[in-house]
Amino acid sequence: MPTFEYQALDASGVRQTGTLAGASEQAVLYELESRRLIPVAVVERAGRVRRGRIPTRWLATSYAQLADLLGAGVPLLRALKLLSGKASKPRLAAVFTEIADRVAEGDELAAAMGDRPDAFPRVHVAMVRAGEKGGFLEDVLARLAAFVAGQNELRAKVVGSLIYPGVLVTFGVVILGIVFGFFVPMFKPLFERLERLPLPTRILFAISDAVGAYAPVTLAVLGVLAVVFWRASRRDDVGRALTVARTRAPVVGPLTRSLAAARFCRMLGTLLTNGVPVLASMEIARESAGNVLMEEAVEAAGEAVRAGDPLAGPLAASGLFGEDVVEMIAVAESANSLDQTLITIADTIERRVDRLLGAAVKLIEPLLILAIASVVGFVAVGLILPMVQLSGQL
Repeated sequence: MPTFEYQALDASGVRQTGTLAGASEQAVLYELESRRLIPVAVVERAGRVRRGRIPTRWLATSYAQLADLLGAGVPLLRALKLLSGKASKPRLAAVFTEIADRVAEGDELAAAMGDRPDAFPRVHVAMVRAGEKGGFLEDVLARLAAFVAGQNELRAKVVGSLIYPGVLVTFGVVILGIVFGFFVPMFKPLFERLERLPLPTRILFAISDAVGAYAPVTLAVLGVLAVVFWRASRRDDVGRALTVARTRAPVVGPLTRSLAAARFCRMLGTLLTNGVPVLASMEIARESAGNVLMEEAVEAAGEAVRAGDPLAGPLAASGLFGEDVVEMIAVAESANSLDQTLITIADTIERRVDRLLGAAVKLIEPLLILAIASVVGFVAVGLILPMVQLSGQL
């Protein structure tokens, strides 16, 4: 709950100062009046309300709770005030306190949410606005909770599937760092008698020096290269080239395409189901795509829809959707059931993503082990060759 600093006059006209915690400025004013103080100034203490994105699981739970409260007959303002009382999540409570204050002043819920883009994505605001306009806000909030929970679950599956490969990479880097930083340098004095070391050994010792003796310089160079790469990737042309490469990669490509298609289908289907006009839904889906190729495909599809053409053609041309998915979209457009069909397609693609993730993880594991074994083999070759030369000189 935010804290407010106040200045007030008591009954004798003496100025009083202090702090009070309250859900809003109006609540603090009521509290001062109950103490028979005349408010002069009430200012929220700076830094008490933290701005920033709210975790998606918190939003999903909040939307579901709000839908349940509305379904039970609780007025919207009262329901928002109940959500603003979450002491265990002060950041979420502060956001809903602000939303409740705006609604109490007569603003629409969607307008209040739209003024907090750091907390509520645009797609959420659009769905809530459609629910308010159509008089089915409770249903929209329930669907929005399911939508956010589904997106969060899909993201968690992807991250969870990458944990084990990440552990393997970390373990391999640590082991190879020990090998190059401590083990390989121990052999240098043994080979000082050789006039010319074999090429693999010279490469091996150069890597060893970079990891061990010149580690600060190596880290600085890698840091500079990382910054240069990051700045370059922010450029539109470079970012698009990287996205194209990732989308067409052998193992990562099918997974990237499936994730982008599933996100688009679920987002567009959910927006259409909740009464958002098709062109507005396409624009929101384009801005929330998170993939430059998907953004281009959705933009082309939006232009086609605006011109009266079907949606399926530009989506097929993007290469991000399978032939079966494009055919289902085309049939749904003809049958005027695009909203529900898109959600069904999203469910199908997400099940496919599960299978792709399982196959990718099973393929990544032996590839990582093979890569580590190859490096260890290179180290062995680099150390054995000069030993053979030394044995020939004896």
